[in-house]
Amino acid sequence: MKLLRFGRDFKPDQEVILRDYLAIERTRLANERTLLSYIRSSLYLMLGGIAFFQLKNFPDFKYLAVLSLVFSAIFFIIGIYRFTLLKKSLKRLYYNSESKKQKK
Repeated sequence: MKLLRFGRDFKPDQEVILRDYLAIERTRLANERTLLSYIRSSLYLMLGGIAFFQLKNFPDFKYLAVLSLVFSAIFFIIGIYRFTLLKKSLKRLYYNSESKKQKK
């Protein structure tokens, strides 16, 4: 899906050394933190939507509640998509460099 690219693929020219391996680990951990941020934002939007549904004196807030729940689902889906995209890219980077190392 070329239309929704959030990053770029990295192709190593040489094998991964310790510094590069640690950078990959930092990136992996940052990717997990970002996923958790997307999930947290999604949960906050969902709680806001549920709270708007509970307001009985303001029936016009039902539209805002539905909109909040829709955005909650969108945030969750985008978070999962970005997480898996970067995870696959990091795996490809690491395994490509390992296969180059074994061929030598």
